[in-house]
Amino acid sequence: MRRRLLGGALMLLLTGCASMAPPAPAEPVTGNVPGSVVDVLDEAMILLMERGYVVRHADADLGRVEAVLGRWPGYRLRLEASPAERGSRVEMTALRGGRPLPPWLLEPWLATLRTRLEN
Repeated sequence: MRRRLLGGALMLLLTGCASMAPPAPAEPVTGNVPGSVVDVLDEAMILLMERGYVVRHADADLGRVEAVLGRWPGYRLRLEASPAERGSRVEMTALRGGRPLPPWLLEPWLATLRTRLEN
């Protein structure tokens, strides 16, 4: 009897784990900003550090910056910049606790970056 109960509990546990769907991929926020890719990355890193993020990876050749915020539940932001006709094209994604943040939460951040680059 004990084995059956234990086996049933194990089956329920495994069924619960298998039914959990992985989170959807993060939907990026994109936009054009003035300035070269290097200028965009430099200003983005300054802005991130001012807000308490730690820049973990930055590569001007790849046009990418990744930063984390250690506050619970844990935030991770990734910014990619590429040359565009007038300035640079920026694409940002962010995760909170391993789950993607909706794009509308990143749009004010992109607006702030754009404003700083215009000055």
